[in-house]
Amino acid sequence: MNKLPQHPRANVLGVGIDPVNMDSALARILHHLRIRRKGFVCLTGVHGVMEAQRDPRLAGVFAEAALVVPDGMPTVWVGRHQNHKQMSRVAGPDLMLEVLRREEFRGVTHFFCGGKEGIAQELRESLLARYPFLEIVGTYTPPFGPLSAAQEQELIDTVQQLQPDIVWVGISTPKQELFMQRYLPLLDTTLMFAVGAAFDFHTGRISDCAEWIKRSGLQWLHRLLQDPKHLWRRYLRNNPSFVAHIFLQLTGLRSYPPQKRTDGHPVSRAVWDKPGSLP
Repeated sequence: MNKLPQHPRANVLGVGIDPVNMDSALARILHHLRIRRKGFVCLTGVHGVMEAQRDPRLAGVFAEAALVVPDGMPTVWVGRHQNHKQMSRVAGPDLMLEVLRREEFRGVTHFFCGGKEGIAQELRESLLARYPFLEIVGTYTPPFGPLSAAQEQELIDTVQQLQPDIVWVGISTPKQELFMQRYLPLLDTTLMFAVGAAFDFHTGRISDCAEWIKRSGLQWLHRLLQDPKHLWRRYLRNNPSFVAHIFLQLTGLRSYPPQKRTDGHPVSRAVWDKPGSLP
């Protein structure tokens, strides 16, 4: 078995986030693919960090991940405060597009899992029109609730037949992270990525914002203005709480011990005893 080096992580309220930038994240992903090292890649910002405070299962997923990418400027600012000067924001839609289009990933096969009915197939067609060289071998739209035993077996059989190198999961946090933890050991693939709203970004359902808005940490506001009905509760619940907790951590008034890491392979199935148990 190939043993990967343990990279130091930034500690953001106990969640370990890899202090990567786009180039270093891509290099580590490529290494996993070349040695066919199974694992999952998480992209997290304030939302994921705060959900991990409430759900120890999600905190465990982050600890088991092959790579936890800083998808949010507040996580980057905390990492730089901890002397990870090279750390920069790597947004899920951007990372996905770089893996799909870059020369060094040519020949990698892809499978899209997520979105509402028809979105994954629309994404496939849209990306193939832009990048005809892509090898997108299949798509799957999971149900809104848990997969039944029959649906689960259908997914396993489909991936077994297609054997994609990467399965892109576009659901939402924390469902997508728990989905990867459950299914990575069961699927014939190397890497799974949780990319959240990337499917909607790349099919035009969500518009991107200017780079200066991203660098200033205000992309959440741009998202909120596009979809206030669905997002206002998330931001109201998470953002003030994150500010309060990170103040306590950075001032030393409270300790947030990092979740103990695994080596990213293989993931545990201890919390998944039966098919259809995904919440």
